[in-house]
Amino acid sequence: MRRSLFGIVALTALMLVIPNAYSAEPDMVTYLSISEITQTSITLAEQSLEDGDFDSTKKYIEFGSKQFSNNLQKLRDADTSLTDEVHISLIDLQTKEISTENRSSILSELNRINELLDTVPEDPEITPNIIVAHLIIVDQQYEHFESNDDEFSYQMSLGFMERANQMFYSQTDYGERQKIEIESFFNDMFDMVQNRDPYASIASTNVWVQRDLLGTDVIGTIGLDSTNLYSVIRDLYTDLMIELDNGDYKKAEQIGIEAYLENFEYLEPEIEVADAELLYQLEWDMREELRTMIKNRESPDTIKSFLVDSIIPRLDIAQGKVAELKASGVVIADALAMKEKKPMGSATEGQKSDVRDEIDVIREKLMATEIFYELGDTQAAYTSARSAYLDSYEYVEIPLRAIAPDFTLEVEFQFATLRNQINEGAPMGDISDTVIAIERSLDESERLVSGTGTIAPMIAFVSSFAIIFREGLESVLILGAIITYLEASRNHKFKKYVHYGIVLAIGATAVTWFIASYIIEISGVNRELIEAVAALSATAVLFYVSFWILNKIEHKRWMEFVKAKVFQASTTGGVMVFVLLSFFTVYREGFETVLFYQAMFGFAKYMELYVGLGFILGILSLLGIYFGFRKLGKRLPLRALFGLTMGIGAYLSIAFLGNAIREFQVLDYIPYTSMLGTIPRLDINVATMTGIYPTLETTVGQIVLLSVYLIASLYVLVLRPKRQKALATMRKSRAEVNE
Repeated sequence: MRRSLFGIVALTALMLVIPNAYSAEPDMVTYLSISEITQTSITLAEQSLEDGDFDSTKKYIEFGSKQFSNNLQKLRDADTSLTDEVHISLIDLQTKEISTENRSSILSELNRINELLDTVPEDPEITPNIIVAHLIIVDQQYEHFESNDDEFSYQMSLGFMERANQMFYSQTDYGERQKIEIESFFNDMFDMVQNRDPYASIASTNVWVQRDLLGTDVIGTIGLDSTNLYSVIRDLYTDLMIELDNGDYKKAEQIGIEAYLENFEYLEPEIEVADAELLYQLEWDMREELRTMIKNRESPDTIKSFLVDSIIPRLDIAQGKVAELKASGVVIADALAMKEKKPMGSATEGQKSDVRDEIDVIREKLMATEIFYELGDTQAAYTSARSAYLDSYEYVEIPLRAIAPDFTLEVEFQFATLRNQINEGAPMGDISDTVIAIERSLDESERLVSGTGTIAPMIAFVSSFAIIFREGLESVLILGAIITYLEASRNHKFKKYVHYGIVLAIGATAVTWFIASYIIEISGVNRELIEAVAALSATAVLFYVSFWILNKIEHKRWMEFVKAKVFQASTTGGVMVFVLLSFFTVYREGFETVLFYQAMFGFAKYMELYVGLGFILGILSLLGIYFGFRKLGKRLPLRALFGLTMGIGAYLSIAFLGNAIREFQVLDYIPYTSMLGTIPRLDINVATMTGIYPTLETTVGQIVLLSVYLIASLYVLVLRPKRQKALATMRKSRAEVNE
């Protein structure tokens, strides 16, 4: 037996869409909504009259009049004169017999009532409420049509759907992303009504449309007799258990889906306000556990025990808590609006694990979507894209929406964009761009749900420290040597020009950072490409400077390099030589630092504080080394310092390489071979800070680079010194023989 909102929702549909009906005087939402509903009814009556369908004309007039009369006092509070005139006209019209003879006069009267209603002022802010009111009527009438095979109810649902559609496209003002999401569901629902699809599908989509129109999950909680919905769910589960006893598992599964999608969805907002954890448990039990048990054809007794001992008691508790909330005078809509967002990482461990698993599933479905679309199978591509959202992202949404509801809605818009693009036959490049945006949002979703943990911030801190320390060390040592030499040679007059160059270089580095961060605006796939190239460039630069340092690791080699620099500058004699020498010494490293930090900030999401702390400690360490060099000179352990920076450079370059390869994989420039199960899937924050991902390509790339470092280090630190020592011994022996 079908149960739905028809017969549960009062015929006065506006009570469902009045967010502030408890305080508004006059109630403009009701006034404008009922006026529009009445006008839609009258317009449909006019069309029927012109078509010669007198019976439908009378029914439309009666429907509009009933809506108007049931809300008469609220309408009078807003405009007494107009309300009374329309009311009387509608009553008079209902008393008239509609026939061919008086067709013209009836049409004239309908036109006059429409003209009166046209004088009702429009309010763009209330328009979404009006549209929702129309959609509720669509829900009611379509359910009645399907249950009773009533053609008039179908025509009414279609008429109100068309009017809702018209208002949405002509009178609403949503942001581009939000509009895309609503359009997707709106168009789906419109097509379903036109195609006379099953009510269950239309009702489910209707919920999503209403929610997105109002930007809240309170649809059906205001003015809705939710007590009846709890009863409906219990009755449905009774029917489910009967079907299990009959051995009809397929029917039992359908009933379970109906209980959740067509009824429990309306209760979710109020339960979330009362007890969010209870809501999540009920969602999981009803949507996942129960369906799994039925699909696996577990024994009827086992399933019944789960219903009786788990789901139904929790449902009872939820109903009681909501009742207590309402009894205390709390308005569910207001409570939900004022509800504080949970902090990042507040999800349970089970939810975090579910999110990571489901995100992997979504990525696979998105990959399939692209493959299907490229092969020309748009239907399969659309089905895959829709499944990625409706069947998978909802698992991510549960903990995410409590943390970042705005971001959650943004991701929904991205999925909607993808579906719209597929339906419109968009170019493959546009499909890929949207998929990339969704995948980035999936990473962000995982970060929000999982938090930063403890390992990732530590890695971010150490990496940040390592970058500034590695880049600044060379500059500090060169500048220290210059200043020391000038003091020793009594060329004090040149010192200030060295300082001038340092100041100019720091300023130029700051400008470079500002331009890279705020001036160059890149979006879409180009941004992803730039990030990939930046990471790869950082890898190449780090690789080069690591081996440059490795070749200078001996104190003697380093001092020879520094003396050459200082000698060249001092012998030239021009003051600009010292300005330029210090400028380029600092700015070269500063430019590299900007490159590295830009690359790292692309991965260190929500760990910026730790990056900043690492930067500050790095600066302080460099100042300590500068003064230590001035005081200790040759006694400073340069070999250890250079060895450390070489190791730092190697680690950072390997991490950047892993992230660069992954970026190119996302852009579909490099193939993606999953190694999940072989390589552990790290927390997203740890993965981005190490570049370690469960793919064959990233793993091979990092292993190859690590091998190069190990072989080169072995050669420079062990094999080459042995060879040089052997050559020196041979030369010494020959010299002794020649003597």
